[in-house]
Amino acid sequence: MFKTVLTLFRGSVAAAGEELEDRAALLILDQQMRDAAAAVERSKRSLALAIAGDQQEGRRLDATNARIADLEVRATAALDGGREDLAREAAQAIANLEADRDAAMTARTLFATEIARMKRQVSNAEARITELDRGRRIARASEAVRALRRGDIEAARPYESTLPEAENTLKRLRERQIEAQAAADALIELDVASGPLATAEKLAEQGFGPRLKSTADDVLARLNVKRTQAA
Repeated sequence: MFKTVLTLFRGSVAAAGEELEDRAALLILDQQMRDAAAAVERSKRSLALAIAGDQQEGRRLDATNARIADLEVRATAALDGGREDLAREAAQAIANLEADRDAAMTARTLFATEIARMKRQVSNAEARITELDRGRRIARASEAVRALRRGDIEAARPYESTLPEAENTLKRLRERQIEAQAAADALIELDVASGPLATAEKLAEQGFGPRLKSTADDVLARLNVKRTQAA
């Protein structure tokens, strides 16, 4: 008996531990997914900043190219006008602008590479979060079904103990009713076989008094009398 109780106790502890672990796992998963979603949002903000920086470098590059083109026209005109000194000054400004242009082009190349990488990371993270959310919904549904099943089992336990008792009670009641009916039938049979009616019938058979019950002969005799009277 003690071993049985100990086994039941260990089983209850194990079941409670599994239930707690399942609940904790869902809570941990929820928090991990919130952390992952927050990280993705931060990545999106960083991506937006990178795109904004790339666009700014693009505008700077366009402006630099426009200034370079304008100075080249002016430097050419200065050379045509014999003002080599002004043309040289313009050439130096163009050289400086070209350095800025090259830096802007390099920056845009770096931005493009980083933006492409970040887009891939964000897209991959969002797809994984979506898949995790599907799995989490399935896990929550499974846990809900398990809880419902546990509730059904707990609700069915009182019926498991009372239904057999009710069935046994009904069985005993029917057995007593059958016994009572059998006893009543036996008393009737005894009364028919040995009671006053049986004695009177026995006397009638010997010619002492009329019969109490009609026989086939009695019925035929009565019918013949009626036929004779009718003729």
